[in-house]
Parts: sequence; C-alpha cells; structure tokens
Amino acid sequence: MGWLPYAVAGWILLVGLYGLATSRNLVHTVGCLAVAQSSTYVLLLAVGYRSGGTAPVYSDAEPGTPVVDPVVQALVLTDIVVGATVTALLLALVIQIRKRHGTVDPERLTELKG
Repeated sequence: MGWLPYAVAGWILLVGLYGLATSRNLVHTVGCLAVAQSSTYVLLLAVGYRSGGTAPVYSDAEPGTPVVDPVVQALVLTDIVVGATVTALLLALVIQIRKRHGTVDPERLTELKG
C-alpha cells in the first residue's frame, strides 16, 4: 500500500470543505461537514492497514502472523458514532432555525448578525 489511501482521504476532505465554502443551505452545509469528517475514516484505516495482516483474533493466529491494529479499528468506530451524533445535533439545530426564522439560507438570517 502506498500513497493512494492518503490521497483519497485528502480528496474527500477537499470535496467536503469546498461544499462547506460554497453552500447556500444549512442542510447542505451539515451534509458537507459529514463528508469532510468521513475523510478521517479513510485516513485512520490507511494508518492501521498492514499488508498480509489478519483480524486481531489471537487464539487462531500462529506466533509471528501479522495482524492489523485493533486500536485503529476502535478509533474508526468511535469516530463514526461521534460523527453521527454531531450530524444529528446539527440537523436538529437547523430544524429549530427553520422554525424560528423561516429559512435555511445563511445569507437571509439577518437576526443572527451582530
């Protein structure tokens, strides 16, 4: 494995950040933030990958058999749960903004300006 997973993670991050910068809708902004965060899944899996590695079940493995790092897999699962929670919270906030202000366009939210 070489540089390809890192390039894919960077590309996914750039696509998400481009969507964040050009979004004119708060729901679209939350979706783009979720896409940008998904690049961390790819990055963590690329870091934890080991060529020829098996699942980290040590009862079946012979000594000296390469296994993948289980800590990285746990970090990815934690990242997915945190990402889903943050996305749900942000979407709930968007619903409340829509109810109170009647729009999800950030440019038309004049009451929020300081």
